[in-house]
Amino acid sequence: MPESVKRGCDHVFFIGFLGAGKSTLARNLGSLFNRRFVDTDRLVERRAGMSVGAMYRTRGEAYFRKLETQALRSLRSERSLLVSCGGGVVETPENIRLMREMGFCVYLDGDLDDSLRQIRSYAARPDFRSPKHAASLLEHRRPLYQAAADLTIDIRGRSFKEVSYQCAELLLERGLL
Repeated sequence: MPESVKRGCDHVFFIGFLGAGKSTLARNLGSLFNRRFVDTDRLVERRAGMSVGAMYRTRGEAYFRKLETQALRSLRSERSLLVSCGGGVVETPENIRLMREMGFCVYLDGDLDDSLRQIRSYAARPDFRSPKHAASLLEHRRPLYQAAADLTIDIRGRSFKEVSYQCAELLLERGLL
């Protein structure tokens, strides 16, 4: 996407599947480079007054997705955020448009094994039903992540430290950190 299409925000959005390390990476880069970090799932939870899991159980995924889009819209008035996005943020075309308009999307691309290794509690992941379902969900979302991404970082078989250094280097090269 040409830079001229950006509308004045300079956020970096981290996208990818469950357990890809988006929140940890955004938080750590924020600490290293003195940038504010936000997590869209936490923004939605504060807005709704309940956990993502409770929202899925009581109000459904469509309700959660609506609040997720509202949370992204609310970032328009902010500057220079590192934003960890929920794994399904790319399910809503408007979310992709908003992220591309407000900043730069970094896709952390991994395999299902990478995700399963990182997920400590399946119960805390409302869109995770089983490894088979997760594999199907990843297959569905991968092209959406790829289409939304300005930059893709392959995390397969790599340590968190390696991924962090590569991401920092690539973002610094582009003047985004």
